[in-house]
Amino acid sequence: MMTLPNVLAEMTWPEVAALAAHAAVALIPTGATEAHGPHLPLETDVIIARESCRQAALLLAQEGIQCVIAPPFYYGVTNFGMPFAGTVTIPSETLTQLAVSVCHSLAQHGFNYIVFSNHHLEPAHFAALKAGAAIVNQSSAAHVAVPDIRDDRWAKTLTDEFRAGARHAGAYETSLILAARPELVREEKRQHLTPVWIDLPDRIRHHGATTFKEAGSDQAYFGDPARASAAEGHMIFAALAHMVAATVKELLA
Repeated sequence: MMTLPNVLAEMTWPEVAALAAHAAVALIPTGATEAHGPHLPLETDVIIARESCRQAALLLAQEGIQCVIAPPFYYGVTNFGMPFAGTVTIPSETLTQLAVSVCHSLAQHGFNYIVFSNHHLEPAHFAALKAGAAIVNQSSAAHVAVPDIRDDRWAKTLTDEFRAGARHAGAYETSLILAARPELVREEKRQHLTPVWIDLPDRIRHHGATTFKEAGSDQAYFGDPARASAAEGHMIFAALAHMVAATVKELLA
């Protein structure tokens, strides 16, 4: 995998200042530390968010738009995964304030256009990020966007499994990790997992599920991990990178 371009945490402060002088865009990979079945690492969402930002930055660079990629958000609102060891959750208001503070800091240093690449789909988590973005936008400190892959505009570019609501640690996310960090996939477990065909968003909205177990999964995955492939992962990443890049261009317009 290629090195991430313009990674903020790997740069010195003079390098950041020089970049900000002619590039005002920051991308923030956002995920969670959360159970993703017995076969994927807890940082699955962060890996997907970070790689989506890397590929989006490369696409934008081809059009003369340079970006800096901020350090990822490793913690989020992850109540659904709390029955499973290793999951870490934070309050919604904490995430909102973190988003506001990070955006204000980046804007102070010249990055006035900020796009979150969020791949932790728990409803309260997404809502907290969007609330933070709204606060920053209302303050006019920066222009912030949080593209939502659940929206029809973006969901239609993704897989059938994703659109069916089996969005957690199934073929969709497993394919992405096989494409980005295959060494982290526990193949001996993945290949023997049976499908869990449950529409997770439906269980949340219409059946009151508040954890993965309540939604019907006792191993913290939905969908069909055994069907995943790196090839599908690369195709999904292309769609996710396009989403981030398109959002940046819309913000700059």
